[in-house]
Amino acid sequence: MTRDTGAPVGDNENSQTAGPDGPVLLQDSSLIEKLQRFDRERIPERVVHARGTGLFGEFVPTADISSLTSAKVFTPGTKTPVFVRFSTVMGYRGSPEQARDPRGFAIKFYTQQGNWDMVGINWPIFFIRDAIKFPDFVHANKPSAVTGVQDPNLAFDFFAHTPEATNMLTHLYTDEGMPDSYRHMDGFGVHAFKFVNAQGEVHYVKFHWKSRQGIEGIRPQDIQHSIGADWNLMTDDLYNSVKAHSYPQWDLYIQVMSPKDLAKYDFDPLDDTKVWPSSIPEEKVGTMTLNRIPDNYFQSTEESAFAPSRLVPGIEPSEDKMLQGRLFAYADTQMYRLGANYNDLPINRPIVPVNNNNQDGKMNYDDRKGEVNYEPSTVGEIAQNARYKYVQTPLSGTTQQTAIHKTLDFRQAGEYYRSLSDMDKADLITALSGDLGRVTNDTNKYTMLSYFYKADSDYGTRLAHATNADVSRVKDLASHLSDN
Repeated sequence: MTRDTGAPVGDNENSQTAGPDGPVLLQDSSLIEKLQRFDRERIPERVVHARGTGLFGEFVPTADISSLTSAKVFTPGTKTPVFVRFSTVMGYRGSPEQARDPRGFAIKFYTQQGNWDMVGINWPIFFIRDAIKFPDFVHANKPSAVTGVQDPNLAFDFFAHTPEATNMLTHLYTDEGMPDSYRHMDGFGVHAFKFVNAQGEVHYVKFHWKSRQGIEGIRPQDIQHSIGADWNLMTDDLYNSVKAHSYPQWDLYIQVMSPKDLAKYDFDPLDDTKVWPSSIPEEKVGTMTLNRIPDNYFQSTEESAFAPSRLVPGIEPSEDKMLQGRLFAYADTQMYRLGANYNDLPINRPIVPVNNNNQDGKMNYDDRKGEVNYEPSTVGEIAQNARYKYVQTPLSGTTQQTAIHKTLDFRQAGEYYRSLSDMDKADLITALSGDLGRVTNDTNKYTMLSYFYKADSDYGTRLAHATNADVSRVKDLASHLSDN
């Protein structure tokens, strides 16, 4: 046994004292260091996605899509190491994994062009379409600032003023909104991104990970027993499957849209509260296999840092307003949690050399050499390649602060509801009415019911009955709602 300096420790069980009965000595450096390090074992918890589980694996492309993107990660015949972190969103570390919550599905690709983070969830959509609302969304759904307990009154107070959340809420309260395993759920990039090929041609793309294990959820009446039996259910299931050499796999599919087609739909394709229609076919482009449990939970799962701004040549962000805010916020929160040099940590370090003029800061050990830490320079300039410049995006208009024009807040929620089986519809009503029925503010309660009624009259009527609400009042409120 040694100290942090490598010096051997002679006794790790008895402190040094002044005589057999005297006080402990401040000079006992082994004791002081041990207590100091123990006091500092925790880093700031993630504000969202605090409860997480991670696995290593690999991604293998299965199709040549070089006509769409120059990203080398899709080169046939290659294998790219990955680290995947699954998570719940609102709960603290140690909270039950069986939560009515989206599931984080974040993949770090260690590519030959640097790291690419695909930071998504288990649904193709989200609650809000503008990142300026994200802190408010989280505050309303996190535990109360007074009681420390989540409160549906706060959540639905926010959602009553956020009709675009109707689609996501409808998905969330189905059985699939309570997966019985991280293996039994799909993953999505949620936002549209840009693929750019070697010729500089642009296509918009959406990512969909399809679970080869199938999709399974926990029915409302079984949730309480499941939590009581094992509230670490999803981590235990994932790790046990790898230990049994039953390695979970997901196939990656993409939908591709030409920029000229963005305007032809009656909704905004860059609105992250919407799915793209099935008329845009999905194409399989690869398979991911997870096959290794980390040796150290903290150094991998906790110190892993994901941000959608971590892109590689051939993949760029779209103009999605929610994504645009995440590009900054996610990288910034990792710097807050882990420090400016978090990309030097082994779990975040690229497998290719890093060569730039960034320097110093806490915990810096990138071993940069030389006195030329700037550019341009005639004595030590770092080579740059113009082929990796960002693609040019046509712009028009003026700066403004306005909502998108094609909101269409309710139609897709209704379409999704009608696609459910009778049992899934019944479970949706049971789960959603369980929380909505606890809302004591009648205005918010009826506003929410009118949203669901606007999406589908049967949906809204059944919820109204389940929450002892006046159906005629719900119907009247819904008649005044616009869905354009």
